[in-house]
Amino acid sequence: MRRREASRWLNIRQPKMFTAQQRQLINLSDDNRLRVLAARAGIDFSSNDYLALAQSPVLRDAAALALNRGVPLGAGGSRLLRGNHPEHEALESEAATQFGADRALFFANGYLANLALFGTLPQREDLVIYDELIHASAHEGMRLSRAATSKVAHNSADAIEDAIRVWRAQGHTGQIWIAVESLYSMDGDLAPLDALAIIADTHEAILLIDEAHATGVYGAQAAGLAESLEGRQNVITLHTFGKALGCEGALICGPAVVIDFLINRARSYIFTTAPSPLTAAVARAALQQVGGNLERQFRLAALVAHTRQQFTSKLGLSATLTHIQPIIIGDNGRTMALAAICQAAGFDVRGIRPPTVAEGRARLRVSLTLNATPDDVDALVDVLAGAL
Repeated sequence: MRRREASRWLNIRQPKMFTAQQRQLINLSDDNRLRVLAARAGIDFSSNDYLALAQSPVLRDAAALALNRGVPLGAGGSRLLRGNHPEHEALESEAATQFGADRALFFANGYLANLALFGTLPQREDLVIYDELIHASAHEGMRLSRAATSKVAHNSADAIEDAIRVWRAQGHTGQIWIAVESLYSMDGDLAPLDALAIIADTHEAILLIDEAHATGVYGAQAAGLAESLEGRQNVITLHTFGKALGCEGALICGPAVVIDFLINRARSYIFTTAPSPLTAAVARAALQQVGGNLERQFRLAALVAHTRQQFTSKLGLSATLTHIQPIIIGDNGRTMALAAICQAAGFDVRGIRPPTVAEGRARLRVSLTLNATPDDVDALVDVLAGAL
């Protein structure tokens, strides 16, 4: 939307107290960063429905069966009041067993779960060391925390260890928390989890791993890239259901003392209506579908390999190893123009601009899901080759 168009829209009579908001919207438009809601259309290269479960008969049948056996749509209150339902507890128990964790706690979404993790667990005398590209919800959680924080360079285990040594040398004795994503949602690259686990063991730190974009896609039991670390007493993981698992909600997995502490202290858990019991029932079905059944994982891995070959040979791009393929453009306007070309050709590719990514790092985020085929990838690459 150009400035003239935005100005015409924004000059509609508005209450005077919203003048500042109008100016900010015009500035966003000038910078090609004005967001608008757009209906889904075209072949899916933008969603996080990596395993194509969101519209699958598996989850549709699970929802119908749950309704037929009397599972309610609404919880009716917080988990600590009357909102606790057997479906919540069954999901938590089955997930903990499947993932190999001590305990699990169900949240309505990953945002609330990260608010609980970072806003509750680290104490005033502690330090949270976090990767500079970690989720926005983790940043919001840290804003609620009374602990000190330290940002480190992306995917640098050395930088994390240096931050630990500097803080200890200053005389601090509190608990150290290391916060990373296992797979980064905008860059599609992987955290050095093995190295981070060694650092956590060496320095008696606690490792917080956000598995949002890896849960379901990786691991023999669909527990993500940190599956081999689940169950350690110094590891806490976050798993979301709204991406590869095709439904809604999130789980925090970790030691029993962590889960009990969150139940008693996490405000985003205590002071909110519990997630729908029906959602919990569908989430259980999703876990059962992917746990130990790697067919969808194998198909997605094959699609990733095909896309990597196409991106490298036909576009000259350095493709990632994962189902998230960023094409860095830089300029906001050109990014959105390229996205529009893809969309006009029938491919739902979205442009990602600041503040979601850093200034000058606007990109097309090509998300690979089982909603698309290798032939769809080939056709998209042809469009991109012409447009780029």
